[in-house]
Amino acid sequence: MSYSAKDYSKLIGMEGFSETLLKNHFTLYQGYVTNTNKLVEILDQMLKDGKTAVPEYAELKRRFGWEFNGMRLHEYYFENLGGKAAINKGGALAKKLSERFGSVEDWEKDFRATGAMRGVGWVVLYQDAASDALFNVWINEHDVSHLAGCTPILIMDVFEHAFMIDYGLKRPDYIGAFFKNIDWAAAEARLK
Repeated sequence: MSYSAKDYSKLIGMEGFSETLLKNHFTLYQGYVTNTNKLVEILDQMLKDGKTAVPEYAELKRRFGWEFNGMRLHEYYFENLGGKAAINKGGALAKKLSERFGSVEDWEKDFRATGAMRGVGWVVLYQDAASDALFNVWINEHDVSHLAGCTPILIMDVFEHAFMIDYGLKRPDYIGAFFKNIDWAAAEARLK
């Protein structure tokens, strides 16, 4: 089993994201793919060799969540970018956001506020499979804070590499650029 880095070069030229920023971000993502593959290979070999009781195995198992989620969250992030249209106010996602937050605008205020919090990480709009509820969640690290049984609907990267080249410390300006480029159809397609 091996993962391949996906090509997101179609995003180059997107308003508010320089080519340098995007290419650096793609390279970082490719590193997560490479490291996920390395860990799968090493862990499989350690299992075959009966080396599952050693500290190295345990640490690599723990590291796997970081690398895999780093890969997958970047894929979700890049895939929900590149849009030019506003959210479809009559669509299923807008309806669910309004039901949960009172309005799409109130949801957006909450999502932006979550992204503007101090620290680095991710903002994820999750849908709970059990209750159908939507939640904006802050994730510090790739491998912690995920809501079990929930589907990521919209992902925003707020690690420095996602914005500092273009925006320095002006994270709200980056968040504004992110919102101008959301592919709402991709986000809505993730709804269950």
